[in-house]
Amino acid sequence: MCGFMVYTANDIKVEDFEESFIRISYRGPDFCVIENRERGLWGFHRLSIMGLTKSGNQPFELHGNLVVCNGELYGFKEWREQLKHKYTFYSDSDCEIILPLYETYGLDFFKQLDAEFALVIYDAKKDDFIAGRDPIGIRPLFYGYSKNSHKIMFASEAKALVKLCDEVYPFPPGYYYADGAFTCYYDAAQSSGFYNGSIEEITKEINTRLIEGVRKRLDADVPVGFLLSGGLDSSLVCSIAAKLLNRPIKTFAIGMETDAIDLKYAKEVADYIGSDHTEVIINKDDVINCLEEVIYILETYDITTIRASIGMYLLCKAIREQTDVKVLLTGEISDELFGYKYTDYAPSATAFQEESQKRIRELYMYDVLRADRCISANSIEARVPFGDLAFVDYVMGVNPQLKLNQYNKGKYLLRKAFVGDYLPQSILMREKAAFSDAVGHSLVDILKDYAESQYTDEVFEKKVKNYEGDCVPFTKESLLYREIFDRHFNGHAKWIKDYWMPNKAWEGCNVLDPSARVLANYGDSGK
Repeated sequence: MCGFMVYTANDIKVEDFEESFIRISYRGPDFCVIENRERGLWGFHRLSIMGLTKSGNQPFELHGNLVVCNGELYGFKEWREQLKHKYTFYSDSDCEIILPLYETYGLDFFKQLDAEFALVIYDAKKDDFIAGRDPIGIRPLFYGYSKNSHKIMFASEAKALVKLCDEVYPFPPGYYYADGAFTCYYDAAQSSGFYNGSIEEITKEINTRLIEGVRKRLDADVPVGFLLSGGLDSSLVCSIAAKLLNRPIKTFAIGMETDAIDLKYAKEVADYIGSDHTEVIINKDDVINCLEEVIYILETYDITTIRASIGMYLLCKAIREQTDVKVLLTGEISDELFGYKYTDYAPSATAFQEESQKRIRELYMYDVLRADRCISANSIEARVPFGDLAFVDYVMGVNPQLKLNQYNKGKYLLRKAFVGDYLPQSILMREKAAFSDAVGHSLVDILKDYAESQYTDEVFEKKVKNYEGDCVPFTKESLLYREIFDRHFNGHAKWIKDYWMPNKAWEGCNVLDPSARVLANYGDSGK
């Protein structure tokens, strides 16, 4: 996980550039550079993961071209082998391969990357700046236009741009910017057609592709750890990794001191796979005291994202302070592919598929934003096996009729794919609990109670009238988050499209709280 900032002109002071750039220094504490080039200002904060020597520091330069990249490029060693007859490589960094790939394939190289990345290239021959982002949006990227001359500027987080730009926008996942225009090179939510094989064939392919997605993400020159909630998704990632490595892995779980639902399930998984397991316990004061910091780090006011981020942020903070782990594998993106609790109410296979596509396209605003910020804010790198492009492509192409909950068990295909000795049957078939609920039902209750204490009903009604648009606060909790957000990022509410909520158009889903706990089908989840 790294952080960068690139301004495509030279009409602002280096001191002003540095003042903004330093706001994301936590993304890369191992090395920092700001270069005032003939064509632009370049800043890079490095978190050393692959190729730990100074030869891996960025920007990389080749034939006058420059690049900065926050990413992991899987298969880069194979690319180096193919290109070594034309290029000399000076580091073991995966990102050094980018400029040779760009010189070889031009803009088509984006389509060939198997990676989580955000990058900016300067093409000296064309005198043009190029930027791009991975199709899921796992790595963050923002852009804006300078107040001085309206020249484009890029950065890993919006907070680095807000003082220098009039408007700041999230860079769309699966797009590249070149010749002054944005082009979609890959839509991760779109499938070319449906696979109609048998359940056995489909679940075997799901098994194979997820294992491969985990395998490639274990490659690092630093210690790797695993977030383990005790739910299906993170438990599968941990179990697969333990099998692949054939040694104890380091797993980490967090819970409230009073009602940490998932700690017992996480320990059950840890005992089963033989991991070196650590539990972190938090309390009411921890939750309230970190709230403003978490919202600042996230750059959002979305209710679900903030609730779920508090536990993740505090867990990653403990990992940073108490261990040498610099890479964490997580279980995000499974829900968007296989379904949430509320998608049990999908009225048809077509509706399920459309909802899944919507969620995949919006991941960069919600779950993967949460994973990136909570982890990178603690100078650790996040890797997301369920976001492996080959895996996502296949699952999005599975006939959605098979993904409907017609088995009386959510995520049935994923569960069936790993029947065997991966997990205890009780874990493999346990229904989903929302992450914030799993940390402890009291976490959400504490946040609601705290918000309630901040506003009388009269004050709440009065303040809500100040907001217009699609994201008007509708509870005291949502108002609290919006006001904290506005203290830091006033005028930038459009960074998210809407509050993450179940599809209100579906019967059973027109609820006033995003937690799955309020749905009628929540049942034994999280107990």
